[in-house]
Amino acid sequence: MGNEQALELITAKFGESISHEIDAHGLLNLTVSPDQLVDLVAFLRDDETLAMGFLTTLCGIHYPFNKGAELGVVYHIHSLENNYRIRIKVFVPIEKPHVPTLTGLFASANWQERETFDFYGILFDGHPDLRRILNMDEMTYHPLRKEYPLEDTTREDKADRFFGR
Repeated sequence: MGNEQALELITAKFGESISHEIDAHGLLNLTVSPDQLVDLVAFLRDDETLAMGFLTTLCGIHYPFNKGAELGVVYHIHSLENNYRIRIKVFVPIEKPHVPTLTGLFASANWQERETFDFYGILFDGHPDLRRILNMDEMTYHPLRKEYPLEDTTREDKADRFFGR
């Protein structure tokens, strides 16, 4: 199994509606809209040739300057049979952070989606128990969003000249 064969099968099923690129490490990256996500992942899992039956990773990302697609979810799906991996990316606006759940396809998505919701505020539509998993329920923010400065701007002892700026 290689990128060319996988792309051929995916394109035959979904046409050109899914964008793709191959990264520097040879990993096929697919970018898909939220409404196509479940169909794509189900196809990758159920296709006999692809046989991608293992959801390795699901995590959130935040690109605050990417207007209209500030939040994203990255999925790594693996075929143990073919020893082949694909990365899938979905981007949504921060004002409407809705992505469909994959818990119906992979039970392992349950915990990972809860963690992504907890840290990024991405809502997984159809999730059976979407609530905070690591942070306190009382938190009113999502700590891994890049909404806060990395440095304390009130400190006076941190002159830029000491940090090569």
